[in-house]
Amino acid sequence: MRLATWNVNSVRTRVDRVLAFLERSDVDVLAMQEIKCRPDQFPREPFEAAGYELAVHGLDQWNGVAIASRVGLSDVVTSFPHQPAWAAKDGAEAVVEARALGATVGTVGSRGEAGTSSAPVRLWSLYVPNGRELDHPHYAYKLDWLRVLREEVAGWLSQDPDQALALVGDWNVAPRDEDVWDMGAFEGATHVSAAERAAFAAFEEVGLVEATRERATNYTYWDYQKLRFPRNEGMRIDFVYGSPAFEARVTGAAIDREERKGKGASDHVPVVVDLI
Repeated sequence: MRLATWNVNSVRTRVDRVLAFLERSDVDVLAMQEIKCRPDQFPREPFEAAGYELAVHGLDQWNGVAIASRVGLSDVVTSFPHQPAWAAKDGAEAVVEARALGATVGTVGSRGEAGTSSAPVRLWSLYVPNGRELDHPHYAYKLDWLRVLREEVAGWLSQDPDQALALVGDWNVAPRDEDVWDMGAFEGATHVSAAERAAFAAFEEVGLVEATRERATNYTYWDYQKLRFPRNEGMRIDFVYGSPAFEARVTGAAIDREERKGKGASDHVPVVVDLI
């Protein structure tokens, strides 16, 4: 099974690029983030024509997550238990944003043939809150969001330690200094703070393994501003965290830097993992 995660930064804008990537890279399952649309606005037809089932969760033109799979898609949920809510402005009602989507994939073969696939994977497509600024309420929301997710993961693994569980997506955390082009440029900023890095590392403490670190080397995000991509001034903030049963099946990983090139590119690139 070939699994990829990609913050597509508006699936309606980049649907042709996404479909071309799926075909070129022979991807079985794609977890998408920042789709920026509701389910009724999602461009379903081209995905379905290419043989992919879809699970889509979006509330408006912001955020949004989706999973496209040609190897089965079932048991879909649109949030994790106790997922923190966010109020967009003072006085507004707090809502659980479209930032997490879970599904089981890998129950059929790549051509829809039952019984020809490897074991299923419980997959979560995640778009972790940005945090904005260290003194902003969104930063506290981000840390709380990660804390609650970690607690839920600990419970899932306690109940079923042998499950192949994968948390993939845009984590909005650069866990190491080498994950940004210049730490001096991030002094006093989010994504690299000690609290965020601790919140990211805490997933290892409950038993997850980040599957790409030792298998692929590159940034996964380059801002559109200030010629960040031509200067290779990027960040590594898109990751694949898996349970021990998932990690045992990983045979390779790649970061598709080429997808940042050309007209209409997302500011993120796909991260790909191969499983037996």
